[in-house]
Amino acid sequence: MKLFFSPTSPYVRKCLVAAHELGLGGRIEFLPSNAHPVNRDRTIIAKNPLGKVPTLLTDDGLALYDSRVICEYLDQLAGGSLFGEGAARWSALTLQALGDGILDGALLARYEDAARPEPLRWSDWRAGQLDKGETSLAHLEAHPDLLAPGRIDIGSIAVACALWYLDLRFGDTDWRARFPSVARWYADFSTRPSWRADWTN
Repeated sequence: MKLFFSPTSPYVRKCLVAAHELGLGGRIEFLPSNAHPVNRDRTIIAKNPLGKVPTLLTDDGLALYDSRVICEYLDQLAGGSLFGEGAARWSALTLQALGDGILDGALLARYEDAARPEPLRWSDWRAGQLDKGETSLAHLEAHPDLLAPGRIDIGSIAVACALWYLDLRFGDTDWRARFPSVARWYADFSTRPSWRADWTN
């Protein structure tokens, strides 16, 4: 399998953590990419018309995107249980949607900073995108059962990737001070081998 890769993409990280948890990490070859919302990477577009990472090229010739589809494919390929069944599946998928929603807002705020010309930037819009993270983390803080210790599924992986991206791009927000239960969960999750793996080499 081959994956269009960016070391700073939280959605790529989500796929790689899932692959590692499923024992598939060593089967993925990285393809260099330069996904950008304005200067679009034509190499990716040739396989994925959205021009986004992650895009996975399977051994049997499929091009899969986005991270939700790729993670479910990897789970099925490995006979894994990251998505669960019955009520557990709906819980995992809903938590994944929450984590991905935090990321969607953070990425839009990042693009406002890094891709939009300064005279066109809208600070209130940026703040509104980042507030999605605030309200979501407040929800998780108020419902600690959603991030029970040892919970490993597609939902917990998505939330962990969202927190990683907040640290990467918005480290000055100091979310840990406001959401200590979430911070403790993340500190524990961050000790997992799948999280600590180095994919940059």
